[in-house]
Amino acid sequence: MKTQQHIVALIAGLIFGLGLGYSQMIDPERVIGFLDLVGDWDPTLAFVMGGAVLVTVVTFRWILKRPHPLFNGKFYLPTRQDVDQPLILGAVLFGIGWGIGGYCPGPAITSLVLGHWNPVLFVVAMIAGSLTSRWLTARQSRPTPAAPEPRG
Repeated sequence: MKTQQHIVALIAGLIFGLGLGYSQMIDPERVIGFLDLVGDWDPTLAFVMGGAVLVTVVTFRWILKRPHPLFNGKFYLPTRQDVDQPLILGAVLFGIGWGIGGYCPGPAITSLVLGHWNPVLFVVAMIAGSLTSRWLTARQSRPTPAAPEPRG
């Protein structure tokens, strides 16, 4: 990675972390209040997500008109558009984890600086879950060994 890319990554991470902290996305109680649609719903985080979507909608098409990103030779865009079982199951598991813990990956990592154990435990468990998923996926994609031929 070039020095310019490192600088951009640092600046983007700083802006992202400031946004998460300032908007209180790193407060699990606020997040759970936002996710509790049938109880005492707190809609304030919808403005955070809405703001992110608005910035993306306004800038995305303009940025893609460029031949390539400022500090890279090409854009890396998703090509798959299918909705398959792993996507659905992953989304369900993500939602369950988010609803139980009040953290999703970005805010959980940002919350590590607060000095509380919950985000530390959450991030460790999140890494363990990711590694387990990777192991299971690799295990499923391995060819099944052929049955031994009978001798006789």
